Amino acid sequence: MRLWFMGAARTVTGSMHLIEVNGSRVLLECGLFQGPRKESAERNRALPFAPENIDAVVLSHAHIDHSGNLPTLAKRYDGNIYTTFATRDLCSLMLMDSAHIQEKDADWVNRHEELEGEERIEPLYTPEDVQKALSQFVSIAYHRPLPIADGVTLTFIDAGHVLGSAQVVLDVRENGVERRVVFSGDIGRRHTTLLRPWEPVPEADILIMESTYGGREHGPFAAMAGHLADVVNRTVARGGKIIIPSFALERAQEIVFHLRNLLKEGKIQPLPVYVDSPLAVNITDVFSLHPDCLAPEINQFYLKREDPFSFPGLKYVTEVEDSKAINDEKTPSVIISASGMCEAGRILHHLRNNIENENNTILIVGFQAQHTLGRRLVEHEPEVKIFGVPYPVMAEVVVLNGYSGHADKHGLLGYAKSTKESLSRVFLVHGDPDQSQKLAATLQSEGFARIHVPELGERVEL
Repeated sequence: MRLWFMGAARTVTGSMHLIEVNGSRVLLECGLFQGPRKESAERNRALPFAPENIDAVVLSHAHIDHSGNLPTLAKRYDGNIYTTFATRDLCSLMLMDSAHIQEKDADWVNRHEELEGEERIEPLYTPEDVQKALSQFVSIAYHRPLPIADGVTLTFIDAGHVLGSAQVVLDVRENGVERRVVFSGDIGRRHTTLLRPWEPVPEADILIMESTYGGREHGPFAAMAGHLADVVNRTVARGGKIIIPSFALERAQEIVFHLRNLLKEGKIQPLPVYVDSPLAVNITDVFSLHPDCLAPEINQFYLKREDPFSFPGLKYVTEVEDSKAINDEKTPSVIISASGMCEAGRILHHLRNNIENENNTILIVGFQAQHTLGRRLVEHEPEVKIFGVPYPVMAEVVVLNGYSGHADKHGLLGYAKSTKESLSRVFLVHGDPDQSQKLAATLQSEGFARIHVPELGERVEL
């Protein structure tokens, strides 16, 4: 058995790992690399393997850094893409949205580069490529074993990260030897509002594990609603707006649900709340289709035919003209918009219109990768570029890491401990180098043996 670490190794984007066993190649994830434009284009267009040599693809969840390059793969791959039912539904929305972004980005570059005599570029993939990839999806429920390659049986187990997220359990038989390989995907927190918690995996031999927050501690999740109320109340008191860059999947719904409860409990005053993201609007509708993923409290709303993501004053915005009209309003409001790392989408227009007003607040509620506008805001740079134009950062910038959908170092340690006794190897992926190394040190101090943080492109023989 061999492992290749072809993405999300010593970084958090472009998740992609390859397992070779019994002459078959199983690809775990095919995510978009997100970073500097030139590097991203080169890495996303040139897959580090021959797609036609892949025998099966397994997808843990729908986030674009895990799923976003499947349409590129599918141009030269005709096999199955295994995932959960909810992930398939989400990917039908998120990959199509990504394709439209690819086309818009290519059009923008071509209109500007043509002035300098540069060659036109083509979008990474098109909506037609997405449709082809989606036709290859095979959906599996949690805890339903399925053979996917010679000597390889796949089982999905809830990862508690986003709707439909799964740990990938591969039971492998090779040369008469049976081993269990577990890929964590992204592990969620044990106590959140919307989802069921992750499930422990018994008796794993080899663990490929995320380490996004391997060296950090989150604030208590239960305290996040109170912090959100504080931000809203002090911004409203000075007559400002709260701008929340949010991932369309999970984070937008989490914030909406907490605002709903805060209003009901009288902890914030009624005010307009806009979810300005067509993708977030469509994703919110998907939640009602998958009660098997939801926390009991949320599922009760649907059983009673109530909508947990609705309240007076909330408006879901899809039309461009309605989005533009939000900027003309002068009264305090909350604007939740994608993308979560401030790299594309309508959030850029809201930031451009509000970042120079010291009465406003930019509220960061999710992980911000290196080289993104969101990371520059988190690092409190005094000036940032939006659409290539520099803007002074006059608005207050607040970071609430407690909303993260990733387990922190304590959560990851607890996850690893759930299967410690049987482990022979642990590989830490999906983390910046300092976070992966800190988690490795923590695991070693707890008695874990043979922990490795692979380099990008590294191959390991097992």
